[in-house]
Amino acid sequence: MKPFFVLVVVFIVCALLLKLVAGQVNYRLSAQIAMACMLVFTAIGHFAFAEGMSTMLPDFFPMKKELVLITGLVEIALGVGLVLPQYKYASAWMLIVFFILVLPINIRSAIGHINYQTGALDGPGISYLWFRVPLQLFFVLWVYFSTIFGK
Repeated sequence: MKPFFVLVVVFIVCALLLKLVAGQVNYRLSAQIAMACMLVFTAIGHFAFAEGMSTMLPDFFPMKKELVLITGLVEIALGVGLVLPQYKYASAWMLIVFFILVLPINIRSAIGHINYQTGALDGPGISYLWFRVPLQLFFVLWVYFSTIFGK
C-alpha cells in the first residue's frame, strides 16, 4: 500500500511542479519520475528488511539475502534508467519483466503468511493478494503507458 501512495503522491507533486516551472504538465515524465521514486522507496526495504525478505524465497534459491540485496540494487538501477532518456525504453521493458518475475514470490509469501519485515509467519495472508496482484498489474501498466506506449 505504501509504494502505491508514494507513486501517486510523487506523480501529483511532479505534475504540479512541472506546471509551475514549465507552464505545462508532462504527464509521462511525471509518471516516470514517480515510478523511479517508488522503486527507490521499495529498494530501501530490500536493505532494511533483507533478513525478513530472504524468507520469502523458496529454499532452492542460493544466497537468499544477497539476492534480496541485488534485487534492491536492480530496482534502483531500473528506476534511474526510467528517467534517463537513453535508457528509459530498455529500463521500462526490464522493469515490466522484473514485476512479472517477482509476482510469484509475492504470491507464495502471501499464501505462506510470511511477514517480509521479520520473516515470521504472521503476515497478512492470502487476502493480501486481492490487493497485491492488481497492484502489480497496475505497476506494469503504469510503466508501459508512461514510457513505451506511443513512443
